Amino acid sequence: MADKKHVRLGVNIDHVATLRQARGTTYPRPLEAARLCVEAGAEGITIHLREDRRHIQDADLHELKRELTIPLNLEMANAPEIVEIALKAHPEEVCLVPEKRMEVTTEGGLDVAGQKENLRSTVQRLKDAGIAVSLFVEANRRQLEASAEVGVPYVELHTGTYCDARGAKAEQELERLVEGAILAHSLGLKVNAGHGINLDTISGILQMPHLDTLNIGHSIVARAVMVGLREAVRETIEAMSHYTGGRGG
Repeated sequence: MADKKHVRLGVNIDHVATLRQARGTTYPRPLEAARLCVEAGAEGITIHLREDRRHIQDADLHELKRELTIPLNLEMANAPEIVEIALKAHPEEVCLVPEKRMEVTTEGGLDVAGQKENLRSTVQRLKDAGIAVSLFVEANRRQLEASAEVGVPYVELHTGTYCDARGAKAEQELERLVEGAILAHSLGLKVNAGHGINLDTISGILQMPHLDTLNIGHSIVARAVMVGLREAVRETIEAMSHYTGGRGG
């Protein structure tokens, strides 16, 4: 039997805030959700402070940073206002992502190769502040090599296309993710993954080698409606516990 390897779960709690913002109430509180995730075994909490503030608010960021006992990962655009907020709030981790005002959710990876100098400056400022930085990217050579050149320690590979695909297309996308993880590792980058992962797709994701962290949000919050947040997190951790290092690594 192959040895199991540990992969961390970071739970994205954005959609707890989505429920709150839908009615303009003070509940449900992202902090309360985060605490339940911690109790269930999550090793990180992820939030996306969008420029349009459609779910997570500035006050959530500051409260979570103040109260959390596990690392906080802030997803954010490379926007001057948000960068300054991040530098003041000082989360343990930042993941730079593309952001479009009209999108329902993040639609793809960051074009690192097309904006290396701009990203390099932001990455250096965050690193100088002691914040670990990752870039949310597609699993292709051009973007991964550019990420290494920018100087980040981590990349988060965009898994959404695979998770939405079926049949031969899914196999093709999974192979791309596997090859991307191998390349990222060879470039000295630690490998995270996220977007669209749920209990139906996670077995495929766990074929990726060199995984450090999976960031999962919408599916866990959606599952929590049925079974509760602690149980939804525990189910995901149980599924992740079968990781044996992926293939081709």
